[in-house]
Amino acid sequence: MGRKAGEQRARVTTALDHLRQQIGLALGAARNARETAEYELARLQLEQLVVRTGLERAAHDPQIAERANDPAMAEVLSWLRSVRSEFYREWADGPNRLRELVAASAPGPAGRPPGDWLGRVGSSPGVSAPQLWRIGTSTVDGSAAGRTPGTELTFDVAVPLLDESHLAITSAPNTRPAVDAIVENLLMRVLSTFEPGAVKIHLWDVGQLTAVLPSFYALSRTSAVTVHDPTRLVDLLDEFAGHIRRIHSHTMQAGFPSLRALRTATGKRAEPWRIAVLYGNGEDLHPEQIRDLKRVASGALDAGISLILVDVPTVLGGSVETISMLDERHALTSMTGSDLVVTLDPPLPSGQVTTAAGRIAEALVAKQGGPRSFADLLPTEYGRESSARELRAPVGFFEGEPVEVVIGDATPHALIGGPSGSGKTNFLYALLGSLTARYSPDELALYLLDFKEGVSFAGLAPGRKDESWLPHARLVGVNVNTDREFGLALLRFLADELRRRSAAAKDHEVTNLAELREQDPGGHWPRIVAVIDEFQYLFAERDTVTSLATSLLEDLARRGRSQGIHLILASQDIAGIDAFWGKPAVFEQCTLRIAMPKARRVLAETNQAAVAAPKWHAVVNHDSGIAHGNQLAHVPDASGKGVFPALQRELWQAYAGHGQPRLFDGAHAPALEESAAFTSLGPAERPRALVGQSIDVADTAHSVELSASPGRNLAVLGTSAKEALSILDSATRSLARQYRQGDVEFVLCCLVDRCLPAVRELTDRLVAEGHKAGLVAADDLTEVVTTSAAALADLDTPRILVLYGVDAALPALEHKEPGKQSGLDHLRTLLKQGPGRGLHVLGWWRGVARLKDTLGFAGTDDIGAWAALDVQGNELAPFCAGQVVHWSPRQDRALFFDRTTHSSPEVIIPFHRTEPSDE
Repeated sequence: MGRKAGEQRARVTTALDHLRQQIGLALGAARNARETAEYELARLQLEQLVVRTGLERAAHDPQIAERANDPAMAEVLSWLRSVRSEFYREWADGPNRLRELVAASAPGPAGRPPGDWLGRVGSSPGVSAPQLWRIGTSTVDGSAAGRTPGTELTFDVAVPLLDESHLAITSAPNTRPAVDAIVENLLMRVLSTFEPGAVKIHLWDVGQLTAVLPSFYALSRTSAVTVHDPTRLVDLLDEFAGHIRRIHSHTMQAGFPSLRALRTATGKRAEPWRIAVLYGNGEDLHPEQIRDLKRVASGALDAGISLILVDVPTVLGGSVETISMLDERHALTSMTGSDLVVTLDPPLPSGQVTTAAGRIAEALVAKQGGPRSFADLLPTEYGRESSARELRAPVGFFEGEPVEVVIGDATPHALIGGPSGSGKTNFLYALLGSLTARYSPDELALYLLDFKEGVSFAGLAPGRKDESWLPHARLVGVNVNTDREFGLALLRFLADELRRRSAAAKDHEVTNLAELREQDPGGHWPRIVAVIDEFQYLFAERDTVTSLATSLLEDLARRGRSQGIHLILASQDIAGIDAFWGKPAVFEQCTLRIAMPKARRVLAETNQAAVAAPKWHAVVNHDSGIAHGNQLAHVPDASGKGVFPALQRELWQAYAGHGQPRLFDGAHAPALEESAAFTSLGPAERPRALVGQSIDVADTAHSVELSASPGRNLAVLGTSAKEALSILDSATRSLARQYRQGDVEFVLCCLVDRCLPAVRELTDRLVAEGHKAGLVAADDLTEVVTTSAAALADLDTPRILVLYGVDAALPALEHKEPGKQSGLDHLRTLLKQGPGRGLHVLGWWRGVARLKDTLGFAGTDDIGAWAALDVQGNELAPFCAGQVVHWSPRQDRALFFDRTTHSSPEVIIPFHRTEPSDE
């Protein structure tokens, strides 16, 4: 025991010698600076050194006092008493010029007395924090400092806060107003010291909903003061825990142990201080709350969070100072020991506090420098940033500071939510404008899809009024709420691009886009951002489209980040998307959450920031919607008349070499003459009949190859004359472009009177182009098919029979003279044997049953391709290899199937056909 005690005494002696040396230096600094402007700060450093090392409290510790007879301890106590006497003498003697605001390190405004701090808007940038903040005064007998007995020396009492310590206040009966005065005094001193925005205050009172420090109401309209739900302490603690983790990760990555160390090294304030005032009113907390509170307190100071606990019945570990109320004017503090009573400063005048809070709030709002515009989001020079590592762009402002959106490996995908009228479209334009102004089209490729009935993105493609387009856009899809297949096509395209990039990464032995671009500098690897507005429409039904889209989206969400493919999914309300609730990976990968005012289910369930967000603002959260990641941003007007088009035209002129985007507008059928698939046609050995525009990312069309193989005929099914005329018109005209004059013969027959003008116009067009074409009367159809069947063996010129309303001719075709075949028999012969001899039938039947009657038993193979209009899917199974067909008729759409190329039917858009009367 003696040996152990000796070793302990040696360690104590060594430590005390070191502290004695430090205090001696501090005392010397105080004496040398007595007549200088730094005198008061030297005293503050001295007090900090003495009190915060625990020597003052150690001198009065009862357990130590019990060992006062121990020679070693007696020596320690004697030395501590001498230190205390010297400290109090230095504190109270000489020029007592310590300002009323003990912690202020900067002088007040010119012409204002040093103590006139209440209502001053702070100017300290907040890089470093004062160590002590005044709460009152105390007195000590002057005999301890060698004065005449009975002489009282008065000194200022202050407590540490911010980076230094937490504060626990214990009230006495009827002292709640006095406690509020202490807290109000401290908070106003802090707010009056730093520039607006450098400190954020959180108020929680288990017993009150809104009346917590009411004089601060003006500040609650800004970020400076937040009043939290008294029933949801867990939310506040979770927010702080997440904030601590985020700050710890940030500072550790930068190589610093704490936020204070980072500020000291860089000379910049990366984060505001946070002060949380928790009023417990003496009520016992749940064990889980106590555990969470202690966990937060242990890491809070390093993350810039200070706690002020009022009547919270728990003991926190670490650095905690205490104030114990004796009555309304007096208290004991851990800073001065149990034998010195502190006379508290009187309460601040409530009217002056309210005025001061309003002045600080006005300064905080004015810090924005006036209303911000869309132009403030844009850089001075366009296209200077690299997207190799990430995309970063401001989307709004909060109290003068830009709020950025970051899209990269850490936050690969975004989820944006907001009800109608909340500013979601405006936010998308702000985001797109900020991104495209910073990154060139070689760095950023956009695929934009809007499912709702509108044209939000239509202006980004060239139009009649504005020939310019957004050069970063590769695809613009609008009015696709009924064309869910187009959304599926986009996801398939992105999946193919993902496979292509993954293969390239594998060839170069790298794992992500940044490394691929480094190893393959000559390759073209921009970051891809696909924006799908009102994406819930893609999953609106329980069908194959939803199933495939969900699977593709999940895969892209998981693997897209590494290859620079990012999704931005926007919706008014995602609560009802049942397809996703079994696929958590989609939402889990959307770590970037943007919530417009009143948005639901975008942020975490306990994060209610969107409920209180004002109009034209957005809550930007890069932490999967957890509350600690909230950033409120005022989004400037980016969608107003002429605002975005002005930027677009500048970018269009700057990047003149980039081609225009593919525009898909579901509300307008494409004109055949404007289709690239039609205009590119020329003489071909195997002509293809175009039947309609494909619903795909690429501007392509579906077609039927009229080869010599069996079944190379086309049937149009349904009663809709408009679409039937369109399909047969585009099929016939496209075939005509692939034959030289005189190399093909077209025979047209119309059995539907109201369609006769259109068929006559098509015949005249073919003749004008130099082709053999004739329009036969309905009564002559039987003769035409009979003579054609007889001439099959000797047919030397390809022949195309284009028949409108074949079913109307069935009675006549079925007529049979004794010993001869009927016209229907000859038609069946043409359908079966014609393709092999160069004759093909393009026919329109106004019902599936009538086509079956035409073909007869086992004749379905003679129709190798068909396009269904107003026909239900369950009727089409016989013509689709028996598979179940999911199809409900849609206006201006058709279901197309070619057994030689399709595994299942696909939706097409019949080309727009100009009516003869329109010309």
